[in-house]
Amino acid sequence: MKIIKWVVLILGILLLLGLGAFFLWALNPPQPMSDALEALDSDEIVTVQNETWLVFQPTQETPTTGLIFYPGGRVDPRAYAPAAYKIAENGYLVVIVPMPLNLAVLGVSQAQEVMAAYPDIQNWVIGGHSLGGSMAASFADQNPDLIDGVFFWASYPASSTDLSDQEIEALSIYGTQDGLSSLSDIQASQSLLPEDTRWVAIDGGNHAQFGWYGSQAGDNEAAISRAEQQEQIVQATMELLASVDGEE
Repeated sequence: MKIIKWVVLILGILLLLGLGAFFLWALNPPQPMSDALEALDSDEIVTVQNETWLVFQPTQETPTTGLIFYPGGRVDPRAYAPAAYKIAENGYLVVIVPMPLNLAVLGVSQAQEVMAAYPDIQNWVIGGHSLGGSMAASFADQNPDLIDGVFFWASYPASSTDLSDQEIEALSIYGTQDGLSSLSDIQASQSLLPEDTRWVAIDGGNHAQFGWYGSQAGDNEAAISRAEQQEQIVQATMELLASVDGEE
């Protein structure tokens, strides 16, 4: 009996140590690059709020279309600030949603709180980077009457998420040098998305350059600059927003 008690005690200690290590890993993502931190400052074009969510709102007009962004797994939400700023300065509300333990799988339903906070927004588009995009698609699948568009940055829906029959605008942006979200995985997801989904390949783009947080283990080296990749990402995303907003 004493041996059993010691085994249980040791296993319990190992479990606690493992959980502690996981929490430390999840709660300490790579720091955002300086470009990301600079995009957090409000100016005469975009007002930035960093409280419950990271909110980017144009100052010169009242937006009717909003974008909800779920960050990639273990990525600081601030790492997506430059893209959010660029989209907001073109007349759209952008809300980046921080996730519990920096993992969107633990906060799939948070978009509903964002929508409730901005009742004047008529059209909602949701998406995200990597794991964030997958979980955003899950929300769209579970709430088809709330979402007008969905987008994936280096991401794809989980096999249990089927948006193919939804009347929804969809966009998938991926880099040809991505070492984490493979082209084969993205192509395999086509049957889960609407037939008229827009597919945008960024030649030379990789996984980490969808944000501003440096390099990422397991990724391939990009063949283009982060700024160039970001420009293509923002342009394609704004085309989706314009389509949802009825501007196309």
